[in-house]
Amino acid sequence: MKTLIKNGNLFLGGHLAQMDLLIQDQKIQSIGYDLCSEEACDQVIEAEGLLVTPGLIDVHVHYREPGQTDKETVKTGSRAAARGGYTTVCTMANTTPVPNTVPLLEAMIKRNKEEGCIKIHQYAPITEDLKSDRLIDGQAMKAAGAFALSNDGFGVQSAGTMYEAMLEAKKADLPICVHLEDRSLFKEGVINEGKIAEELGLPGIHRLAEVAQLARDLEMVRETGVRYHVCHVSTKASLDLIRKAKVEGLAVTCEAAPHHLLLNEENITEDDAYYKMNPPLRSVEDQEALIQGLMDGTVDMIATDHAPHTKEEKSQGFRKSPFGIIGIETAFALLYTHLVKEGRLTLTHLLSLMTTAPSQTFDLGEVGRLEPGKAADITLFDLETSQKILPEEYLSKAQNSPFNRESVYGMAVMTIVDGQVVYNKLSK
Repeated sequence: MKTLIKNGNLFLGGHLAQMDLLIQDQKIQSIGYDLCSEEACDQVIEAEGLLVTPGLIDVHVHYREPGQTDKETVKTGSRAAARGGYTTVCTMANTTPVPNTVPLLEAMIKRNKEEGCIKIHQYAPITEDLKSDRLIDGQAMKAAGAFALSNDGFGVQSAGTMYEAMLEAKKADLPICVHLEDRSLFKEGVINEGKIAEELGLPGIHRLAEVAQLARDLEMVRETGVRYHVCHVSTKASLDLIRKAKVEGLAVTCEAAPHHLLLNEENITEDDAYYKMNPPLRSVEDQEALIQGLMDGTVDMIATDHAPHTKEEKSQGFRKSPFGIIGIETAFALLYTHLVKEGRLTLTHLLSLMTTAPSQTFDLGEVGRLEPGKAADITLFDLETSQKILPEEYLSKAQNSPFNRESVYGMAVMTIVDGQVVYNKLSK
C-alpha cells in the first residue's frame, strides 16, 4: 500500500521544510517532490498548512493494567497517546501485580502488543514489588523483553540496594530509571514545602527528598558506570548536580514533565488534587531552572508521567487523593502554546526533545526521525487552530488534569503507526 502525504511542513533532522512524503510497506519510502502520482497511490493525505513530524515518544507513562483498570487500560491509554500525537511510549511497572517474574512481564508485553494501537515498551522493576530490597534478575528481564528498569513511584531507600541494583543493570546492559524520593525527608508530605503549603495548612515535601537521593546515586554511577536516567526532575538543585555529572562525562540523562515546566506551586490556590503530583509543583525558581535546562541541554527530553486516576479518587483533596495527573493527550499542544509561541523555545528544539532525543537515549530503534527506510510513524499537527481542552473529549479513562478547559494550539489531527492511521481528526 502506498500513502502520499502532500505539502506538509516536515520536521527533518533539526529543520523544517515543505515537502511530500511517501509511505510504502510500513516504511518511509522517500521524501521530496513529485514522488508519486495521486492515481498511483492508495491514499493521499493533504497536509498543506500542517506540521508533519516523527511520531512523538514518551518514555514515562502509567497504563495501570493489570489490576487497576478502573483508572486506565492499555487500550484506552494507547488511544489517548495516539490522540496526543504519540506513536511510541514506555510504560511503568507499578501495576497489580508488579511484573516481578518473567512470566508476568511476558504477559504484559503480550498485552501491550495485542491491545495497544501504538508501540509500547515495557519497564521491569528494579526490586520486587517496587518497595523491597530484593533485586530483580536484570538479564532475565532483558531477555524477556524489558527495555529498562524502574521502581517509579518509589525511591530506592537503601544505598546498598541501589548500588547492587546498578551493578545488576550494568551487567544486563539496561538503563536504570529512578524516581528520587528519600522517605525520611519526604515524610507524609503532599505538596511542595513552602509558602503555599503553609497557607493551605498542608504537610510539605522538602526539595531535599529528591536532591539527597540524587547526590547519593551519582557517586555510585561514577563507581559503576551504569546508564542512569532521572525521571521527572523538578528542582534547580537537582539540575545543577546533573549538569556537573554530564560535564564529568557520566552516563546521566534526565526528563522533565510538562506540568513542572508550565506550572509552579503558586498556581495552587485551593485544595484541588488535580494539582497534586509527585514530585510536587515546585517554586517559580525551580520552574524557570527547568526551562533553562531545556535550553542548555541539561534536560534531555520531555516525558509526560501520564498518571490516570478516577474522579472519585482525585476528589478527596491533597491529603487523601493519590499523586498524579494525566497529560499525554495535551502535552505537545500545551508546550507549543506556552513555550514556542511565547518565544521561550524553538519549535525544532521542542520536537527534538519529544522525538529524536528519547529514541537515541534509549536505543528505541528506527523511530524518532523522518528518513527513508525508517518506520512510518508520523504525526500531523495543526498549529493554527485554537482548541479548548475539554475533559469529555479525552480518550483516556481519566480526566485528572489541571489544564482542563484551557485553550491551546497544536493539537494532533492525524497519527500514523507503521503506515496505518490510528487517529484521524482530519476526516471528522
